[in-house]
Amino acid sequence: MLLGAVGGPKWDGMPAHLRPEKGLLGIRAAMGLYTNLRPAKLYPALKDECPLRADIVAQGFDLMMVRELTGGIYFGERGRREGKYGPEAYDTEAYSVMEVERIARAAFDAARKRRKNVISIDKANVLETSRLWRETIHRIAGEYPDVTVTDMLVDNAAMQLVRRPSQFDVVVTSNMFGDILSDEASQITGSIGMLPSASLGATRRGLYEPIHGSAPDIAGQNKANPIATILSAAMMLRYAFDMMEEADCIEAAVDAALNDGLRTADIVGNSGATPLSCTEMTEEIIRRI
Repeated sequence: MLLGAVGGPKWDGMPAHLRPEKGLLGIRAAMGLYTNLRPAKLYPALKDECPLRADIVAQGFDLMMVRELTGGIYFGERGRREGKYGPEAYDTEAYSVMEVERIARAAFDAARKRRKNVISIDKANVLETSRLWRETIHRIAGEYPDVTVTDMLVDNAAMQLVRRPSQFDVVVTSNMFGDILSDEASQITGSIGMLPSASLGATRRGLYEPIHGSAPDIAGQNKANPIATILSAAMMLRYAFDMMEEADCIEAAVDAALNDGLRTADIVGNSGATPLSCTEMTEEIIRRI
């Protein structure tokens, strides 16, 4: 299943039953999609749009964020109650060993196809769920002796992503931490409009979508960057249908369009290029397939 932007906008005070996030969480749970793959890389053509220092940009980066998608605080008990200081709200996080085991294997399997390095992000110095997470990650790591695994606390990871993103290959982390860190990773690529994602489970059935929200401020203006959605289609061909050549062709067409200096408004920067509309950029990429 390929979706356009359905993840946003972020919460703005609207009632829970009207928020698109509620529906999206339900879809993921109903389809059993517990693994979210979010690749983030710096395209050489967009290096000037990266907000990091030139020496960091020169190193480049290409990472895969593996986010647990159907557990943790987003699916925990929540509510309102009367507390010690009056009305209060609560959200709870719980992870089972099984949930951590299956996302760990997804991350290690992904690493075997890349540079064989996994960094596991948690908050084990404070959270009991993170201590269980870390214990389980290291136990599953024993099944993958060819893959290196390192632990990193989430606050340090947030700093390291902007300090030296090239150190990351595969990142595996919980639902909430992955949600936050993958958005941070998107910004150092130049635009959140560049990042696709694949949500997968135990079968070949999946959900493919850009990581960005619905951008209501530009709705109906034909300004949106279509690249994340197009790359999500490439991920669908690769992971759901084993159509590797076709997926490569789409990704190569995106590379070619960027290398030819084509830009949408969010990535035009100081390039001097005339921003293309969503439709125009889509047509240019199609022409290069």
